[in-house]
Amino acid sequence: MERTIKIFLVEDDAALAGEIIQFLEKWGFLAEAAEQFDAIEREARRYRPHLILMDVNLPCYDGFYWCRRIRESSDVPVVFISSRSEDADQIMAIAQGGDDYVEKPFRLELLKAKIDAVLRRTYEYRVRERIALGRDGSFERETQSLFVRDVEVELTRSERKILAKLLEKRPHVVTREALMMELWGMDEFISDQALTTMISRLRNKLRECLGEDTIGTKKGQGYFIA
Repeated sequence: MERTIKIFLVEDDAALAGEIIQFLEKWGFLAEAAEQFDAIEREARRYRPHLILMDVNLPCYDGFYWCRRIRESSDVPVVFISSRSEDADQIMAIAQGGDDYVEKPFRLELLKAKIDAVLRRTYEYRVRERIALGRDGSFERETQSLFVRDVEVELTRSERKILAKLLEKRPHVVTREALMMELWGMDEFISDQALTTMISRLRNKLRECLGEDTIGTKKGQGYFIA
């Protein structure tokens, strides 16, 4: 089982930092934002991330300085995110030990693609996509596996398919008919009552392991995960 990837974000724009953290967590990463901009190296050493996202324009010292300091004791990959688009800035980023450079404003999907590429190059494995679920849970798309604090939760084949479909369409409603079609072709016939029972069992299981209600019901339509 792969451990969850930890990303350390160094960004002094609180609104942007919050948006990036939320996006990364939805993809199953563990993400933490810097708090002390005069002690970035110390915070990074404490968090021990697999990758650092580093802004260039920062209070106290710029991102180039902190990347150089981090490189004195660590080879952790650093991806710069900056509104500075001059070639000289990108050359400086690489010269100070950066692994990639993303210009602001950027689409979050592009940022994720850059992160995945750097992780592949650095750690020589394919990043498995995990989707955040509740405070401590994540769902791995490829294997349709549910984890709570990196411990796998036992799910039946039907429960895996239902959860995967609900997360694929999140936050939209998935009709009962669509879920039954998703389960079609399994060894047993899925009746309307059988689907109700499966949803109930899955809902109870998620409530027990995540500590909160996860699957919502849209009366007369179907189910959803917010």
